[in-house]
Amino acid sequence: MGMTIAEKILAKKGGLKKVGPGDLVTVEVDTVILFDNNFMTNRWREILKVKDPDSLIVVFDHRVPAATQASAVAQKIGREFVAKFGVKRFHDVGYSQGISHQLVADHGYGLPGSVLLCSDSHTCSAGVFNCVARGVGQPDIVYAAVKNETWFRVGETVRYELEGKLPRAVTTKDAFLQIAGRHGDHATMNVEYGGPGIKDLGINARKTLTTMSAELSAEFATFEPDDVMLEWVRARNPAPFEPVYPDRDAKYAAVRKVDLSRLEPLVAFPDSVIENSYPIAKAAGTAIDQAFVGSCANGTLDDLELAAQVVAGRRVSPKVRFIVTPGSQTIYREAVRLGVIATLLDAGAVVTSSTCGACGGGHMGLLGPDETCITSTTRNFKGRMGDPSAKIYMGSSATVAASAITGVITDPREFLN
Repeated sequence: MGMTIAEKILAKKGGLKKVGPGDLVTVEVDTVILFDNNFMTNRWREILKVKDPDSLIVVFDHRVPAATQASAVAQKIGREFVAKFGVKRFHDVGYSQGISHQLVADHGYGLPGSVLLCSDSHTCSAGVFNCVARGVGQPDIVYAAVKNETWFRVGETVRYELEGKLPRAVTTKDAFLQIAGRHGDHATMNVEYGGPGIKDLGINARKTLTTMSAELSAEFATFEPDDVMLEWVRARNPAPFEPVYPDRDAKYAAVRKVDLSRLEPLVAFPDSVIENSYPIAKAAGTAIDQAFVGSCANGTLDDLELAAQVVAGRRVSPKVRFIVTPGSQTIYREAVRLGVIATLLDAGAVVTSSTCGACGGGHMGLLGPDETCITSTTRNFKGRMGDPSAKIYMGSSATVAASAITGVITDPREFLN
């Protein structure tokens, strides 16, 4: 019996011929990302040595520019760490600022066939580039930085075969919400995406699926390689790599088809996406106080352009705060050049610098008591974006923008068809 993509990468990086579900494997780690939360004084323990500074990336993203005195101290400690070990790939506040998972895409940091670690839960985002990437705890991330190795228990894999082409005003966020709504929790399992439908999906659309796979509680989320992805990486990173394809006789816990052409806009209701996503008609008309586009899942240039298409020539409802946070300053600059930011601002949106920001309840857009928000970010847990009594609905960036205009949750097809 053959192996899945994740199993083949773990076997190779563990120096083994074959691994399967249930195996414990120690693997070489190619890339370790440290971000500002790692340097918070309640977590930080000074690292005295690292095995390979060139394997490290340091990113400030969760609360940038510094939102509190504690976050300012953490970033100061992080800068000292970068200087101490001569870390070359450093994304401080400024030109190269961005959310770590978006920076992986911007710079081709996630090489096919590699192992990438970070302690943020959405690290599986990088799996769009045919690598195994996972969020781990602070002790594991420190150990990986010092030793360039870690261990995993190999889980079963569920494969999603994507077919067809997305209708206008429907996105891979809606595809994810269908998967989460129908198939529920994938704890201890890996998710593998492939199929003929990927040929019509850009990297940003694919990355939404791998990023959001964290909300399925998946261990790894990987994409089958194709020319689009391989050229994306080669254009951004000259380092050599070997793409990894699943064996034809790979064993999956399940193989499920997703017909993209039959999708409609979906919305996750407050507090969970698991078995809690419904056609938008069920939520339509719900009054909102805030609409938010951003995060590592949906702060891409495609998302900003989609939101701008919806609001062009219109004005945001006076009852709504419409906040847009690009995933990186690179995206922000390109959106400025294309006129996307001007369109959003003219409509009444507030566009922030790139950061995790309101997505994790860090800053720049927290919710007050009993407020209602629709977001295209990663998570809608109770208390995630502010007060625990606030209600957080989740949809695509098109759905969020349409709702910002009307002041109630709205089907984006009303604006885009």
